[in-house]
Amino acid sequence: MSKSLKRVEAALTEAGLAATIREVGQARTAAEAAQAAGCALDQIVKSIIFRTEGTGHVVLFLTAGGNRVSAAKAGAVAGEPLGKADAELIRAETGFAIGGVSPVGHLHPVRCFYDPRLSDFDTVWAAAGTPRHIFSIAPADLLRITGAEPADFIEGAM
Repeated sequence: MSKSLKRVEAALTEAGLAATIREVGQARTAAEAAQAAGCALDQIVKSIIFRTEGTGHVVLFLTAGGNRVSAAKAGAVAGEPLGKADAELIRAETGFAIGGVSPVGHLHPVRCFYDPRLSDFDTVWAAAGTPRHIFSIAPADLLRITGAEPADFIEGAM
């Protein structure tokens, strides 16, 4: 078991949740993950990461699989300009590679925002630290354990 996968499993267990992690082959995209999980596209939690222009640290936006994050709205929500986070920064701050960034189990605390669309479901699925593993979680539990702030940062949303 990879170190990344172990960190996710430990974070879920520490939060008092049963760590139900599923190996799915490849789930680098939300569509691949939804197909593997047998769920709707919007039940997939995408972890979208930006770099803050001021501090250079990452900010995480958890969004429903069919939604796109608006960089302008995300910057307004974060309260500062945001730029592209490269793979090296993402790995250094979260401990995960692009395509497997989990909402939990980061190496360092990460500021996090949450797409309210995810709360329309009883269960959502998120990356479990690798592009081949996902886990299911109730949206309320996801909010609780990530400390994410619900916000409007979706393209086209009012």
